[in-house]
Amino acid sequence: MIHRQSITVLVAASLNLAGTAPLRASDSDGVEVRQSEDALYCKERKLGTWFYCEKPKEEPRKSAAAPPPARERLAAIGTQLEELKARAILEPSPENVTAYVRFQREQLDRSSMFADVWQRALWQDPGLDYTLQRPVSTLGKRAWIDERKTDRDRVMATLSQRYGVFYFFASSCGACDVFSPILKSVSDKYGLAVLAVSMDGGPSASFPGYMVDSGQYEKLGLGTDRQVPALVLFDSVTKQPMPIGYGILSQDEIMDRVFQLTQVKPGSDY
Repeated sequence: MIHRQSITVLVAASLNLAGTAPLRASDSDGVEVRQSEDALYCKERKLGTWFYCEKPKEEPRKSAAAPPPARERLAAIGTQLEELKARAILEPSPENVTAYVRFQREQLDRSSMFADVWQRALWQDPGLDYTLQRPVSTLGKRAWIDERKTDRDRVMATLSQRYGVFYFFASSCGACDVFSPILKSVSDKYGLAVLAVSMDGGPSASFPGYMVDSGQYEKLGLGTDRQVPALVLFDSVTKQPMPIGYGILSQDEIMDRVFQLTQVKPGSDY
């Protein structure tokens, strides 16, 4: 009886196995095998996510946050540097001082890098290099000065065709006694017309053909303080006065200022 039951169970089992589609390997790297397993475990037995039947949902990718503007980053560095400095001063522990020194050194390195790249950029772009217009080296400066003096002398030689000079002095002014012969020398050398104006009615040994002031000082825009000696360049074409300066000036200073006022565009030398 037991033997017959065992045979019956074996027959039933063989029938069941015969009715089940066997799992077979696929010729295309195991895709069909995997699909059969998924159908067996996920659909028929419904084992769910414990057997990874449901694919995990992909989290949305977070877009990279834009970095803060450079100005804010630079301001933050300055704020942090001041904070570390204050902390090192108020609480001068080795840790606080070291933190401040290290951070400060980082910023010094950054400044050195900026200065180096700045210099290289000037070397490679002549439009940015101001030293080509106004040299700073000894050799370049000497050549620039010599060229400027040549241009200045050329301009001074023809200056009298358009410009004249008002010279305000006083017979009681010691500085005027020193300056008058200097101005007379420039006038004689370049034929520059000088109209001497006495502020106190007294004479001038260098300019005997003077006139007494009758309001010319204020009319030429020299103010009301009546400072002497004073020089004013007058343009006979535009009828515009151009104050040259006050006090004792050397010949070179007089000629340089006249050249600057008449030939050099404001801002081009600086």
